Amino acid sequence: MTTRRKLRFAIFGNTYQPKKSVSVQKILACLMERKAEVLMEKAFYQFLTDEQQVPVEGVCIFDGDDFEADFAISMGGDGTFLRTASMVGQKEIPILGINMGRLGFLADIHAGDIEHTIAALFIDDYSVETRSVIQVETNGESLQGYPCALNDVAILKRDNASMITIHATINGETLTTYQADGLIMSTPTGSTAYSLSVGGPIIVPGTHVYSLTAVAPHSLNVRPIVFSEDSVIELTVESRSHNFLVALDGRSEKLSDTTRLTLRKAPYRVQVIKRSGTRYFKTLREKMMWGLPTF
Repeated sequence: MTTRRKLRFAIFGNTYQPKKSVSVQKILACLMERKAEVLMEKAFYQFLTDEQQVPVEGVCIFDGDDFEADFAISMGGDGTFLRTASMVGQKEIPILGINMGRLGFLADIHAGDIEHTIAALFIDDYSVETRSVIQVETNGESLQGYPCALNDVAILKRDNASMITIHATINGETLTTYQADGLIMSTPTGSTAYSLSVGGPIIVPGTHVYSLTAVAPHSLNVRPIVFSEDSVIELTVESRSHNFLVALDGRSEKLSDTTRLTLRKAPYRVQVIKRSGTRYFKTLREKMMWGLPTF
């Protein structure tokens, strides 16, 4: 008889939601009961033990991306999931999102389902969705930290007075010149986030496409465009302030307008754990509240 090896879990969480001690203790109890090896991100551990006075025992502490695990657990909302994905990076460790907030497409496991969901991981009763990631390269200034985005990459103006001009090419062919407050390149995962709020399309995961959507364009003729994820997008920006913001999943950085950006599919994908029987369109209807009265 073959003995199954001990599973290892890396736990991440945000540090601004105080009402999570019960959920943390529930997860730890479920994992310890099954003799799993548990690792916890240092900042999250300090938040729980020092600020929240939550007893956390029997875990190993790690900092940055210095860890290896079979599963990663993200405790928070979709923002925490995105940060977890950036920490996991190219390790391609499957990530389970525990929703501690209100609206979550990525973090879609509610606190009341923790015990059942954790138990399902130990009997392989789950599915894994692979999600494409955008990689950003520059010909000038280097991006700080993690140069990839699971949701979207946004090019945005820095001042309130004037628009920016963005010259866009796809696979070396001129697309158009945008005059707008910004431009968002979105993955299917991010299509229900920032892109959706400025009129971008909802893209079903697994369709292997990206979208470009302008933020408050000067011309009403400018419309979102969808293209293959294998495409290479090049962007150059003109700005009166001679700089602009680039935001990767909300992590923003100032760049000079002499910087050319190249956006392409990253050489790896993010692995998202879903409960068996999860249906995307059912989730979409619930999160978007489709079919409910509008009055």
